[in-house]
Amino acid sequence: MRIVETEPNPALLNALDDIFFAANESGFIEVWNRAAEDVTGYTDVDAGSMTLTDFFDQPDSDRVSAAISELFETGDTVVEAALVTADGDRIPYEFKATRLPEESPYAFAGIGRDISERKEAERERNAILNRMRDGFFAVDTDWRVTYANEKGEQLLANAMRRPLDETTFEGLHLWEEIPDAVDTAFYEEYHRAMETGEAVVFEAYFPPLDEWFDVRAFPDATGLSIYFREITEQRQYREQLEHREQVLKDLYSITADRDSGFTEKVHQLLRLGRAEFGTGYGSLSEIRGDEYRFEVVAADDDSIQAGDTVPLEATNCEVVATRRETLAWGNIDRDAPEQTDRAGYTDWGIACYLGAPVYDNDGVYGTLCFYGTDTRAEQFSEWEVTLVELMSNWISYELQRKQVTAELQRQNERLEQFAGIISHDLRSPLTVLAGGLELAKETGDPEEFARCFDAIERMETLIGDLLALSTAGEAIDEPEQVALGELAEQAWESVPTSNATLQITAHDTVPADASRLRQLFENLFRNAIEHGGGDGTVTVGALQNGFYIEDDGPGIPEDERAAVFESGYSTTTDGTGFGLAIVADIVDAHGWEIRATESDSGGARFEITGR
Repeated sequence: MRIVETEPNPALLNALDDIFFAANESGFIEVWNRAAEDVTGYTDVDAGSMTLTDFFDQPDSDRVSAAISELFETGDTVVEAALVTADGDRIPYEFKATRLPEESPYAFAGIGRDISERKEAERERNAILNRMRDGFFAVDTDWRVTYANEKGEQLLANAMRRPLDETTFEGLHLWEEIPDAVDTAFYEEYHRAMETGEAVVFEAYFPPLDEWFDVRAFPDATGLSIYFREITEQRQYREQLEHREQVLKDLYSITADRDSGFTEKVHQLLRLGRAEFGTGYGSLSEIRGDEYRFEVVAADDDSIQAGDTVPLEATNCEVVATRRETLAWGNIDRDAPEQTDRAGYTDWGIACYLGAPVYDNDGVYGTLCFYGTDTRAEQFSEWEVTLVELMSNWISYELQRKQVTAELQRQNERLEQFAGIISHDLRSPLTVLAGGLELAKETGDPEEFARCFDAIERMETLIGDLLALSTAGEAIDEPEQVALGELAEQAWESVPTSNATLQITAHDTVPADASRLRQLFENLFRNAIEHGGGDGTVTVGALQNGFYIEDDGPGIPEDERAAVFESGYSTTTDGTGFGLAIVADIVDAHGWEIRATESDSGGARFEITGR
């Protein structure tokens, strides 16, 4: 082999920085220029015994051999391969070769160009693209893939249903490989970008992959560069936020509706909660001692009705009320196995539960809860817990507001009552006192002075009862355990009892305000003695959930028993009519109930329950 020196334009060929070579049909190199010798490090003698493929290692030598075969079929070829020098260095080259005419002494000739800088730039670009958060791939104007970064290759492999590690994506036709994408937003937007030369940005769902993508496609003269990002989680989160925002708007609309009453609003909140939590039942319930009463119910069936009562111990709500905290059990057997012995689980089949305490001004009123017979794979979320707490907080506020409103109304009524008493009942003894003093002044008659003292005593009694009535109904914040028998004896000693006898059979204790409970006994004892003629027996006895005071006097007519607790009611001319009204207020302040009935002997009996 010889360096080009005797061929036409040898100076031109040797002046080239690129490699020039010519070879015979067997691929042996016949001539090359000086740049080829300088780059490879082989002499012309060495090269004379080498074929073109001898300058490459596997698999590049196979690719060069295939390119030579293509050359004889098509007339020219282009191939990239790493040229191996005599020193073992590997230099990336791009070779372009052309088949020569038959009259030429050589079969084909070609030029090799060092593409090290380009390859380095490509490596840097690929490194950058692979570090990108987005996936990327490019196609030419014939829709064939020209490049893809790692995320791009993964996407293409999934969409094309090809193994990632065994696929070379360059050269694959986009739409032939992904026919499911034809006539989708991706197909339409990519074509629009290619046709208009303008970039497109869009979000679209691709059903075969069950994913949402944020896509940006930029066209140029060589084809289309496509950047994409999977946004399924972000989109789901955004949709979740939009849904929750709507739920909060619905909650506000329900609670702010001035045309709906409290019960109807609770009904709507229960329906809203059931839809959000996916439970079959929702209820607002009140806890009354050991009983659990359903106040408002929303359910798929009529197995539970408003007004129904069940034992508190059968419900999970007992735990909510005791702990005074929200409880969320997506699967009671899994999340709260210690509660599986309750009837709610064993008999009613309640498998999931979400409940929050509801408060009025006296403490825990009951619970707002949602429950169902199907378990949940996941626990109730923080959002669901927060939502039920928002609902229970509003219900608590409304209950407390209603109590305050009722108390204000009661106080206003009491003020009006007091004003009436002051203007009427006190005016009468004042008139007697004024007239008596005038006559006493004129006549000096002792009887007139006695009338004056009687009027003063009457006013003192009225004023004392009014003061007692004004404080009897005040809430009791810190009750103490009071022994009924001992307190009854103390009250009996402070009342003029004439020849009457006290009998005590109640010896247990009750949580109460001792001072006001003593006043209750005093008023009931006084009432019994005044209406019983001064003798007889007054009994203080125990009930299952309270106590009673009864006498053996004439009793109270059945049609008057409800009226005796009204202020001003009296059957005697010298009574103020406030004694039993004070008793009723003391009972209310303790959260108890009082009922006037008949004793076994026909006398008056007052039963106080709910302690």
